[in-house]
Order: sequence, then C-alpha cells, then structure tokens
Amino acid sequence: MLSFLQRLGKALMLPIAVLPAAGILIGIGLIMEEFLVPGGSFIRMSGQSIVDNLALIFSAGVAIGFAKDSNGTAALAGVIGYFILSSGLVVIGGEDISMGVLGGLISGVSAGLLYNRFNNIQLPEFLAFFGGRRFVPIIQAGVMIVLTAILGFVWPPIQGLVEAGGQSIVEAGAVGAGLFGFINRLLIPLGLHHVINTLVWFQFGEYEGATGDLSRFLAGDPEAGIFMGGFYVIMMFGIPGAAVAIGLAAKKGRRKATLTAMLSLAFASFFTGITEPVEYSFMFLAPVLYGIHALLTGSALYLATIFGVRHGFGFSAGAIDFVLQSLNGTRIYILLIMGVIYFFIYLGIFYFVIKKFDLKTPGREDEDEELAVTGSPGTVDMQANKQGFDKHQQQAAYFLEDLGGKDNLNTIDHCATRLRLTVHNMDRVDEAALKKHGARGTVKVNKTNLQIIVGTQVEFVYNALHAFKEGILTTQRTNEQLNDAPQSAQTNDQSFANENDIAAVTAPLTGTLIRLEDVKDEAFSKKMMGDGFAINPTDGTVTAPFHASVAILADTRHAIGLKTKSGTEILIHVGLDTVQLKGEGFEALVAQGDDVEEGQPLLRIDLDALANKANLTTPVIFTNLPEHINIDLLHQGEVTARQKGIVEAQRRST
Repeated sequence: MLSFLQRLGKALMLPIAVLPAAGILIGIGLIMEEFLVPGGSFIRMSGQSIVDNLALIFSAGVAIGFAKDSNGTAALAGVIGYFILSSGLVVIGGEDISMGVLGGLISGVSAGLLYNRFNNIQLPEFLAFFGGRRFVPIIQAGVMIVLTAILGFVWPPIQGLVEAGGQSIVEAGAVGAGLFGFINRLLIPLGLHHVINTLVWFQFGEYEGATGDLSRFLAGDPEAGIFMGGFYVIMMFGIPGAAVAIGLAAKKGRRKATLTAMLSLAFASFFTGITEPVEYSFMFLAPVLYGIHALLTGSALYLATIFGVRHGFGFSAGAIDFVLQSLNGTRIYILLIMGVIYFFIYLGIFYFVIKKFDLKTPGREDEDEELAVTGSPGTVDMQANKQGFDKHQQQAAYFLEDLGGKDNLNTIDHCATRLRLTVHNMDRVDEAALKKHGARGTVKVNKTNLQIIVGTQVEFVYNALHAFKEGILTTQRTNEQLNDAPQSAQTNDQSFANENDIAAVTAPLTGTLIRLEDVKDEAFSKKMMGDGFAINPTDGTVTAPFHASVAILADTRHAIGLKTKSGTEILIHVGLDTVQLKGEGFEALVAQGDDVEEGQPLLRIDLDALANKANLTTPVIFTNLPEHINIDLLHQGEVTARQKGIVEAQRRST
C-alpha cells in the first residue's frame, strides 16, 4: 500500500504542475482588473478555466504518471474514463452526485494501471488493428462502466461522509489548519504529502462549483486560504532562517563555503517557495530538527488563521505567488510580520540545537562522511572521470555500484527530487557510499523499497541510471571490459565480434555515413561503448545490418541490440539523448528474441515529429570488438539502407 501511495504521489506531480499557470494568469488578471487595464477579465478567466477543469486534468495527468513509459495513450484512456464516470454518476445518483478531482484521480489511476497491463496485448488477426495501445482506451471504457455502476450506489453515502469530514476540518479553523501543516511536513520524507494536499486543496469545501481550499481561493472565495496562508511564513522566512543557522553552525574551516551555498538555497525558498533543497539538508542528518520544523509549520498555519489571514498560491508560498495572489488575500501584511519573527525563531532554535547536540548538518560532518553542501551532481568529490561521462552519468555510475550493481535493481522511478527504487537485496546497498557520491539522504521504506534523495536534477540522474540498467550505457573498470552489449550479463565465455560479420554489415539507415569520432556525444565519439560508425538519417526505417537475433530492445524503442550466431554484437542507438523522449516517435517492428534477416525493418522513426526535439544522429556500435580490432570506414557520405561494403575490421599495429 505504501508503495502504491508513493506511486500516486509521484503521479500527482504532473497535474499539480499546471497550477502555476492558473495562478499566474488569475493573479495578473486580477491586477489588470484592479487598475482597469483592458483584457484583465480575459486573462483571469483563462486561468480560471484551468481550475474549473481540474478533475479532467487530473484524469489525464495521473494516467501519464502511472503509465510505465508516460505514453499519451494512457492520458486518452484517463479522459475517456472520467467522461464515463462523471456522466454515469449523474444518471444513477442525480445531479448532486459528483466525485470532483477524486473522480479524475480514480480514472487516471485505472487508466495508468490498465495501460501497463495491456499496452502490448496481441489480439486475433481479425482484431489486430485494436491490439496494443489501441486496446487500452477500449478496456478502460469497459472497466469504468462497471466501476461507475458500483460507485453510483456506493458513492452517495461516501460523498456525504467526505463532505461532512471535509467540512469539519474546514470548520475546525485554526486547529484544522495547524494540524494540516504539521502532517504536510511529516509526510514529505515519504513522498506522500501530495496525497493529503490533493484532498485538502482540491476536494474539501465548496464555493460556486469550486472544491478544495486552493481552487476556492483562486475562484474568489473569501473564506478560503486558511490551509495555505501560513506556508508563506515558513517558506519565505522560516526556511531561510534555518539555512542561515546551518551555515553559521558549520565547522570553522567550512563555514564560508557552507553559508554561501545555504544562502543560495534560502533565496530559492524565499523567492519561489521551493524548500526541499534546504529541508533535505537536515531531514535525514538531523531528524530532530525536522520534527521541530513540522511543529513550527503547524504553528504558523494555526496562528495565521487565528489572526484572520486568508492567502493562497498557484505554485508555492514564495514571493512570486505572494505578490500575484495578493488581491485575493486578506490581512496578508500579518504574514510579513510573522515571517520576520519566524526567521529569528528558526535561526535561534536551529543554531542552538545543532551546536548543543553536535548534529551532523552540512559543514559539520566527519571528514570521511562529508557530503557536498548542495548534494547536486558536479559538486560531489568524485574520482577523476576517465570515462567521459557527463556529471549526471558519472553520479549514476557510482550509484549503480553503490546499489549492488544492475542485477540488484528491480525497478527505477523518480519524482521531483528523489529516485524511487526497488531492489532484490537491501543488504547489498551501501548507504554511506551513496551519500559520499552526492545523495542527500536515503529512505528504506521496507525490505525492497529504497528512496535516494538527489535534488532537482534527479531526472537526469534517473535517465542515466536507467540507461545503465538497460545496457544503453555501461561503466568501464580496470582490467575488465564491460561493453554496452545486447545481453543481460557479462559471462566468462563471452565471444568477440567476428571479422566476417563486420565485413558483411549493411547500412541500417538511409542517410549520411559519418565517422564515430564526429558524433557530438563523448560516450560515442570516444568509443567508450565500442567502435563503429554513425548515420544522419534521411529515412525513418531502421533495418537489420545482418542476419541476427534481437538480443535487447529498449522500452523506449530508441535502441536495439542484435547478436549473430557467431557472437558479433551490434547496438543501433537512434539519436543522442533520445531516451528522454520516452518512446515518442519510435515504433518497434520486432520483439526481443526475434530472429531477423538482413535488411528486415526493425524500427520506424517519425523523423518529422522528432526533427526539432532531438539530434537523430544514429551511432552503430560493435560492442564486443577484440582489443586489437578497429572499425575502418570504406565509404563516407550518402548511403542507402541495405547498402553493402561500408566498413571492415582493421587490425591495430603492435
């Protein structure tokens, strides 16, 4: 259940990410209306249209978040499911029955799970057109009809309880706001705060059709904003106070560097409301400080409500939203007064507790456990990068080793700031090494679920770690050849590329043949994965360069590995950094394990759709060449798919 809720929290990030657009438009529109600037109402209502359709947005966004490759088919299925659910509930239960954002969430979860289960389904020949991803919206419609029929009778009493419970929290006023603030901070280490935020900000309470504290505030409800206003005190002032305290409490030799880094994070918190970089710097190193932080957050929301403050945000409680949403707020000047007081409260308490109990906050760690202050790739004290990886790939390479190797990894996912992993054996995970290599902290959820706190650059580290796991990238070790070979693991009886196979290779694409050294990616140009050539494609069909079997096919369909009977392995990697497209524009025409003939189509690429999204230079790598063999190009310039005589094996001179 915890694992599922964490996936849900991650999935909620996408639809929630549209709220800044709504908040900015509404804020600017209100200011324009206040000063009688033409077009103000248009701008405000443009933003309001986003808020009015949050349930539909959640149905699509959550579906994409749950889908294993974030495919848009899941979003379509989510929208279809929401239409069926919302309309069906009215037919069964009447006009007053509505699940709001919760209905969109349920439809999105259903669509994402069904997509993961059925996106590769194969139907009988006469129904083949409806197979694969096309089947997902169809099965979603069937599931949602059944689910709607059940909810039509079950939901009305539940709706009554939800409304009563939500109303009681709203009516609890300051106590309810304070309790929410406290729980909100406590759930951040588990990544579950988005779940409770969704209920409080988008579900509880109603005003002219808008539900939830955030939606009601943006819609102009004068009673809304008690579950958001107090966060300005913490994010604009409290967290910066904590950051300054951490910097001042650092050891003398590291105080200047630590304080400089913490001040930059404090500014980010004040200006944008992004607090995680500071919170993660003490969340795991000094849990007692985080407990104090949670209590202070609850107290800020409690006091702000007591003083009659009503304020909200579209993104987070930073200075930008403070100004943009000011016209909808009430007594917001009190937040500034409270903020100054809370700055010194955080500064004093954090400094005292850190020094009194010798807490190992940034700048105070033992020398052999010292972490980089920001914990971001590039600031970590790593060994010399002899492999030519960028900073994210280098950190991922270290993480892979610290996690016990790729065979110990089961699944890899990420949210805004953390890697979410499942491992086969937690005993093989070296937490100290992870921290040494830049992790701000780790969370062992259970015996197989692990979270690594990375920071806002987590997506790039995730992409690199995923590439290592799938064999698209490989680490190199002294006296050991770890090729980017299309096979599940290296073995002692590994075969090498056959020179006759190399000579028989045909061009897998129509386009311009270039040297591998000319590829604008060091991982390829420096031949870290092996020697070969590259093609700038002018046609979107990738064909088999020789008779072989499909040894590996990336989930994102941008890379395919082949192996001949004599052991020659070749990797066709379509484009540079195209793993980040998550399958967009790629279609696999074969499956892993298939035998393919020379010239048989393997992949189809939508060149027009991807032209402005990626560099489509396609390296073709022989991943298991003997050390004494190089690849020599017999031809450069224009080639056509299936063209022979383009390369040969060249023995190095000794």
